[in-house]
Amino acid sequence: MTVKDKVVIITGGAQGVGRYVARTFAEEGARIAVADIAPMDTIIKEVEERGAEILPIKTDVTDEASVRSMVETVYRRWGRIDVLINDAGIVTHFAVGGPRWPGIRDMPREFFQKVIDTNLVGTFLCTKHVIPYMESLQEGHIINFGQGSLTERPLSVESPGHPPNVGSCIYAVSKIAIRAFTRGVAEEEQRFNICIMSMGPGTDGSGGPLIGPGLTRAGIITDDSPAWAHEAGLSKRVETVGNRYVLAAEAGMELSGHQVVVTDGKVVIVKE
Repeated sequence: MTVKDKVVIITGGAQGVGRYVARTFAEEGARIAVADIAPMDTIIKEVEERGAEILPIKTDVTDEASVRSMVETVYRRWGRIDVLINDAGIVTHFAVGGPRWPGIRDMPREFFQKVIDTNLVGTFLCTKHVIPYMESLQEGHIINFGQGSLTERPLSVESPGHPPNVGSCIYAVSKIAIRAFTRGVAEEEQRFNICIMSMGPGTDGSGGPLIGPGLTRAGIITDDSPAWAHEAGLSKRVETVGNRYVLAAEAGMELSGHQVVVTDGKVVIVKE
């Protein structure tokens, strides 16, 4: 399969990594639906400049009626849905230069719920509502922004100049939960030839390199990142994401249910 002329839904595609990913699909000739609550003028222009079709749809991924309407709108426009990229999410603080999220002991329940609703429940709702259309085609690809591992590194230890990794707990929980969700729904949809994977935008399968004792992983700097993030100099540019999500959308069923990463231009299963 190639993504040329395929219908691709990208949630959170108006800004950040999702915006970059939308451009990579546009360059391959896909038809792109961007679902976001943010203004979409910039991504519309960027996709059209690359000669691709785009359908912007204001969507709240935490609201089931909004998600259902978005999916139905895409189907009415193009008559099929081939790929879903579940990118929409609330991203944790950068490790350097920006305000930290509160630790669990100080975190309001409403904030905890907002992260879970956007990152995990949003992935669930969008997946739920595209599946019937993919089942009718007997094929499809769903790539979730899941990442992280309970075994990837030891607990950090506080030391002078290196504060403990406070504030990223709920983000990590949501992303690891997405990995578990991916595996479970992949088993359910295997008989319909729907390939469902999780993949982070970083190069190591878990979101990026560690940047020091007691510090969280470095984020990815995008065109929409604040000035302090660009000035910190510790994160990778969004261009390092490359075309990994295009490659994943062209991958075979043997990868379904797995956490994957792109190595030497090939999609491979992440080894724990």
